[in-house]
Amino acid sequence: MAKANSVLVKLVSTADTGYFYVAKKNARTQTEKMEFRKYDPVARKHVAFKETKIK
Repeated sequence: MAKANSVLVKLVSTADTGYFYVAKKNARTQTEKMEFRKYDPVARKHVAFKETKIK
């Protein structure tokens, strides 16, 4: 059977609040780490979220 292309990644807030999002990523087409500017409800503002592995 074929291996799935998409993997789950954790997007952790750079504001050091501990807040994170979980997102899907196509590992074959997106080889670099993802970085998004999203809302952090703990910091109550938009901050950068960087990709880390799910443990």
